[in-house]
Order: sequence, then structure tokens, then C-alpha cells
Amino acid sequence: MKVRPYGDTLSDGKVQVSFTLPVGADARGIEAAKILAKEMGLVDPQVVNVEAIGEGFSFFIIYGTVPFTVDLDKIHVEEVKTRAYSREEIEDLIETKIGRTIVFVGASTGTDAHTVGIDAIMNMKGFAGHYGLERYKHIKAHNLGSQVPNEEFVKQAKLLKADVLLVSQTVTQKDIHLRNMTELVELLEAENLRDKVILIAGGARITHELAKELGYDAGFGPGSFAEDVASFAVQELIDRGKGV
Repeated sequence: MKVRPYGDTLSDGKVQVSFTLPVGADARGIEAAKILAKEMGLVDPQVVNVEAIGEGFSFFIIYGTVPFTVDLDKIHVEEVKTRAYSREEIEDLIETKIGRTIVFVGASTGTDAHTVGIDAIMNMKGFAGHYGLERYKHIKAHNLGSQVPNEEFVKQAKLLKADVLLVSQTVTQKDIHLRNMTELVELLEAENLRDKVILIAGGARITHELAKELGYDAGFGPGSFAEDVASFAVQELIDRGKGV
């Protein structure tokens, strides 16, 4: 099945893109934006809005048409295959299949100062009606917050006897998240901890495929909640025979 973007009618290819250029909000700047849009592959691009956002910089919104299609039948995406259980089902699985409290340790590691993602998964109130791990019976959740150096994260994982490590990465400029995530795996391996924990990454630009490539057990992106993460972690612990 081949698809194109949907704008006014099915598969008409209509799209909206936006970007900032180091140009003025004038006729030359608008023409530069249109030329760039054409180089991006858009047909008949139209600048529908332009705003100066500082001296020598302008923000453009472009409408255009994408002439390409995507064949869905040729796409393969590696996804977490574990079924997402409810909180009650997860609690029951832990009680009956593992028989002890599971320790989760999470943080926004490196220089990342954002906590919205890790808080949504770990804090008791959770997010969008999905309670966080702190509310789950048989789970001890330690949220270390933001800007936690990888060395400190590994230290706390040992002290708290973590079963599951949750790593949140929001800042991705210049691929800093890739270097930070890789460094953590290397530190865990150096401390002989990597195979003793379930290592999970999450963030707006994190995919399961990327996480696996970097040496993690799973990756969760936008639209993931505590029950998704807990379902994977609990099932993985069961599969590894990490019960009593």
C-alpha cells in the first residue's frame, strides 16, 4: 500500500513545513525560502507566513506538495513486542511470578536538565491519567532527577540494587544523547553490571531500534506510559528467571 500526505483530499500530498533562515523578512528572504523548499522536493511551494525573529533572522511557514509516495509494505520497524498490561495485571505478575519487590532507578542522565519524561513514567501522579511507577505495588521507584552524571547513576544503581534502569534523554542537539547513552553502557559493562539489569531508554527521539543498536534492552518514544515500561521490564525479568 502506497501513501502520501493528506491535506485537503486523500493522498493529495499537501504538507506544511517551517524553518528559520539567517535572512530578512523581505522579498529576497521569501524567495530564498521558496527555493530551499523546492530543493527539499516540494512542488509549487508557497510562503504563507514569515516573521522576523531577531536581527538578520526570519521564520517561514511553507505550504507545498510532496510528489513522492511511501510503500508501507516495504517498511520494517523493530518494536517492543511485549503486551502492555494494566497496572493491576503488572502488580499481579510481580506477586505471582517474581515474588519480591522490583527496584527501578531512573534519571535524566548527563547534562540533560529535563525531567518531564522521567517524571511522567516514575512519579506517583504519572501523566494523562496513567499513574507512574511510584503508585505500583511491589515496585520501588527511585527517581534521581536530572543532570545525573553516568558515573553517579551507575553508583546509585549498585547501592540501590536496581533491577531496572530507566534513562531519559530529551536534549538531542548534535547527537549528544547518543554519546551519553553509549557511555552509560560502557560504564555498566566495566562495572560488570550490564547483564544484571534491565536497561531501558526513553525520550522524544528514542526508538526501540535505536536503543537496541546502542546496547539497551528496550527504547520507548512518544506516547509511552508507565504501564508500557513496566510491562516490558516485568516480562523480561520473568523470562530471565529473576524471581525468588
